Amino acid sequence: PHRNGYFYTFQSWLFRTTDSSLILERSINRVQLLGRVGQDPVMRQVEGRNPVTIFSLATNEMWRSGEGEMSSTGDVSQKTTWHRVSVFKPGLRDVAYQYVRKGSRILVEGKLDYGEYVDKNQVRRQATTIIADNIVFLSDNMRDRT
Repeated sequence: PHRNGYFYTFQSWLFRTTDSSLILERSINRVQLLGRVGQDPVMRQVEGRNPVTIFSLATNEMWRSGEGEMSSTGDVSQKTTWHRVSVFKPGLRDVAYQYVRKGSRILVEGKLDYGEYVDKNQVRRQATTIIADNIVFLSDNMRDRT
């Protein structure tokens, strides 16, 4: 039977299990961030778990407020967003700890993770983390060292 491109693409997003009546849909949780590192990374290890390298990454949005979007007049505004990045992948975790430095310009690829923790005052807090599975070093000094 003839399959058009749309049908073929749609089928590639479905997975059949051993039970032929059950079809699982594939989903995507993917993030790309391009920005500058806020502080040197730290490596932490909770008892019974693998170590993790953690650092913050800042991304900036800039826009000009004015009469219209194409206006060349008006004030320039900027918003900085800070992201918490965690690296669990063994090889990448060690490279991140060794080479990521405050001020480095990097591209981080990974997935979003939402969790909770209890702070030192026993208050339950929400935490959003980027679980990195790839880091591209864009600063000249980082490229020379890797």
